[in-house]
Amino acid sequence: MKEFIGLLKFGTKSALWAAIVNTVVAIIKTAAYLITGNVAMFAEMMHSYGDAANQFFVFIGSAVSKKEPTERFPGGFGRLVNLVLLGAVLVVGVLAYETIVEGIHHISDATHSEDWFWLNIGVLGTAAMLEAAVLYKAMKEITEHLPKDQVSGFKIIPMSYKHAKEAKPATKLVFLEDNVAVGGALLALLAIVISTYTPFHSATGYASIIIGISLIVVVGRIFLDNAAGVLGVADLGLQARIGSKIMEHPQISDIQDLYAIKEGDSLHIEIKVEVDPSMTIEEADDIRDYIEQQLKEKIKNVTDVIIEFDKDDGKVTWTKPQE
Repeated sequence: MKEFIGLLKFGTKSALWAAIVNTVVAIIKTAAYLITGNVAMFAEMMHSYGDAANQFFVFIGSAVSKKEPTERFPGGFGRLVNLVLLGAVLVVGVLAYETIVEGIHHISDATHSEDWFWLNIGVLGTAAMLEAAVLYKAMKEITEHLPKDQVSGFKIIPMSYKHAKEAKPATKLVFLEDNVAVGGALLALLAIVISTYTPFHSATGYASIIIGISLIVVVGRIFLDNAAGVLGVADLGLQARIGSKIMEHPQISDIQDLYAIKEGDSLHIEIKVEVDPSMTIEEADDIRDYIEQQLKEKIKNVTDVIIEFDKDDGKVTWTKPQE
């Protein structure tokens, strides 16, 4: 238990904040739904409960994935966060289905009501602001490796979307879910206004369906990313950059194999290089130390580097991977 508590400090902070905020928001929305019976509020309530549960387990998973390798698990626990996220998408998928079904029922039985209008508006407005704060924190985590002048002020918004693919799995989940959360709250606000002041009383039902479909899109994206992560996906762009850098070394004539494999938030790198067969063990050891030092200094989250040597066969093997 002591080890587990110690690991929690390594968990993804945006996931923890998202879990706390969404729990508070979900409770507020539940109270509002029980009072008003508004279907758009129901959709938002389900969404917030799903987000809170997911992000809590994602925080735990991202923390435990930092556990050091053991004799039983010598490869470490890096991919555990991907497994947790695969479980999380099942929860979101069920809630998305319920949201869509509730929206369809409301469309077929829509009624006009101005009761509790300002309560609904106040709750959803507050939820949108709280979830926007969590989204901003996720944006900061995505762009933390960029120069400060590139992410100052409102520049952080386009830069976070540009670099979202490079984010840690847990941070990406928070980022995608809170995009839907903020957009869903604003959509629900608009739907309540339309259904109250126009003849289009089923607007909240359609909003519920759109929110549910958006959740399914997020589920699909996260599932594909983390299924690849569980299998061990190679970062082709990073492999190309590493290979180009290694080939600049004057004593390395070729690269036979090079793999940069994502292990959750970490990177596992394997390299097989060709050198002059007359090279001494001491020279080869110096090259090994140089490559490992360069990779760990210039690339974040590199946990281990395995380097093998082979004699130069006179043939060119290394070609830049296609990204």
